[in-house]
Amino acid sequence: MPKLGMEPKRRADVINATLTCISNHGIDGMTLDKVAEYADCSKGVVTYYFKNKDNLTSEAFQAFLAYYGLKIEADIENTMTAQKMMDVTLAHILPPYVNDKEKRINVSQLDGIAEMYIPHEDQARLFVQFFSKAALDPKLQEVVAKSYARDLQGITKIFEYGKQTGLMSVEDSQNAAYGLMAMVVGLS
Repeated sequence: MPKLGMEPKRRADVINATLTCISNHGIDGMTLDKVAEYADCSKGVVTYYFKNKDNLTSEAFQAFLAYYGLKIEADIENTMTAQKMMDVTLAHILPPYVNDKEKRINVSQLDGIAEMYIPHEDQARLFVQFFSKAALDPKLQEVVAKSYARDLQGITKIFEYGKQTGLMSVEDSQNAAYGLMAMVVGLS
């Protein structure tokens, strides 16, 4: 049994280790033993927090998708124009490539959102792994649907703000947000 008070840190370590494992070995190559090794804990700790591989994969996917929303929200300020908010959003969703191989995956908020990071190559590998698996896995499809619903809501708010301030001429903010999301998903 894990040490008392360590739950948030251990859960974060296991999720980060899971994402690292999936990036290195793929979802099919990820095992609870490998995750435990990456997390520097026992397999028992992994199964204490996450019942099985499917549950762990789903939680890791949720954390991977939430990472983007948290980073975007942290960089958007109320004083920004709607266009600048969209620029920030797109910069996080489709970031320019940089060589950042020495950095490690961290989707935990425990040390603050500024410390959260996923190296670009890991982002690409995780994206391919999760979304290709989600094509056939109803549990992962549910994760995608919930994430896209949140994203659609956030982008719609930006379009609405732009419309209200007169800086964007959008007739239907939700349709515009949907169109932008479709384009971004297609590009990514």
